[in-house]
Amino acid sequence: MRKFLDNLKSYLKRSDTYLLALCLVSTLLGLVAISSAVRYTGSMKSVYVQLGALVMGLFLYFVFSVVDIDILASKWRPLTAVSLLLILSLRWIGSAQGGNRAWIRFAGIGIQPAELIKIIFIVTMAYLTSRYKDRERLDHPSSVLALTALAAVYFGLIVLASGDMGSALVYFFIFVVILYCAGIRFYWVAGALIFLVLAAPYIWYYFLNDVYRNRILAIFIPDKIDPTGRGVLWQTNLSKAAIASGGVFGQGLYHGRQTQTGDLPIQSSDFIFAVIGEEFGIVGCVVVIVLLTLIIIRCVQIGLRSQSGLGCLACMGIAAMIGFQTLENVGMCIGIAPVIGLTLPFFSYGGSSIVTLFAAMGIVSGVKMKPRATMFLR
Repeated sequence: MRKFLDNLKSYLKRSDTYLLALCLVSTLLGLVAISSAVRYTGSMKSVYVQLGALVMGLFLYFVFSVVDIDILASKWRPLTAVSLLLILSLRWIGSAQGGNRAWIRFAGIGIQPAELIKIIFIVTMAYLTSRYKDRERLDHPSSVLALTALAAVYFGLIVLASGDMGSALVYFFIFVVILYCAGIRFYWVAGALIFLVLAAPYIWYYFLNDVYRNRILAIFIPDKIDPTGRGVLWQTNLSKAAIASGGVFGQGLYHGRQTQTGDLPIQSSDFIFAVIGEEFGIVGCVVVIVLLTLIIIRCVQIGLRSQSGLGCLACMGIAAMIGFQTLENVGMCIGIAPVIGLTLPFFSYGGSSIVTLFAAMGIVSGVKMKPRATMFLR
C-alpha cells in the first residue's frame, strides 16, 4: 500500500495536475449545463452517459500519460489503416443525425469515429513531420506531397463517407498548424494560399452544397439569404436570443426560458454555449472561454518546453484541435461563423468527444513527464 501511495505521489508530482484540474472543472461545469439542457425531457440519460465517458476518459488520460508517445507513433501505419477503414465504414453502417452519417450506433450507444481517431491523426502527422524535419527534408516536394496526401485522404473520406464537414475542417486545421509549427518554408504557405484562391470557385460550386453555401452567405447578407430568419439562420437566431436574454448574470440554473422549454436547437451539444449564456449570463460565457483558453495555452506551453520534435508537434496539434472547435462553436452560437455541427470541447454532450479530449490531455501530460534530446520549433 505504501509503495502504491509513493508511486501515486511521484506520478502526481511529474504529471500536469494543473492541466488535469482545468479539464475536470470544465467537464463538471459542462455536466451541470447538460443537466439543465435535458431537464425538460424528464430524462437524465445524457448526464449519465457523459459521466461514464468522463470515467473512461480519466482512465485513458492516465494510460496515455505513462505510455511513451514514440511507441504509439511507431505503429502509425496499422493505426492509420484502421482509422481510414473505420471512417469508410460510415458509408454503409453510419447512423444519420443532423444531416450527416457520422455515428456508429449499437446497444443504444453512439460512437463518432472521426472524434476518436483525431488522436491517431495528430500523432501520425506529428511523427511524420518531425521525422522529415530531423532529416532536413521537410521542405522537399516529396515530403510536402506525402503529408498533404495523408491529410487529404482523411479530409476526403470524412466528407464523402459521413458528410461531416465540421470534423473534416478540424483535421485540416490541425494539419496546417503542425506544418507551420514545424517551420515549413513560406513559399509552400504562399503556394497553398494561391492554390486555394484559384480552387475557391470550384470548391464553392461543386464541393459545397446549397445548405453550406447559404450558411456562409447568411453571415454577410442575412436579409437576402434568410429574410424571415426562419431558414438557415433559425438556429443561430435562437442561440443569439438566448445569450442576449441572459444578460450579465443569467436567468439562473434550470430557469432559462428557451432552455427549459427545449426551444434551443441541439442544446445539450452544439448549442450548449447558448444554454450557458442564457442561464449564467455573460459571466458564465467568460468563464467558459477563460477555461478553454487556459487549456490551450497550457498545451502550447508544454509543447514549447518539450525537447522532442514529436512531443512538441503533438501538443501543438492538440491545441489546434481545441482552439478551432472553440472558435467555431462560440462563433456559430453568436452568429459570426456558419453552423457546421462542432461541439464545444469539454462542455458539450458527447461521449466520444470527452474520451478523445482526455486521452489527448494524457498525451500532453506525458510529453511534460518525458523530455527528449534537442529543442524543436521554429
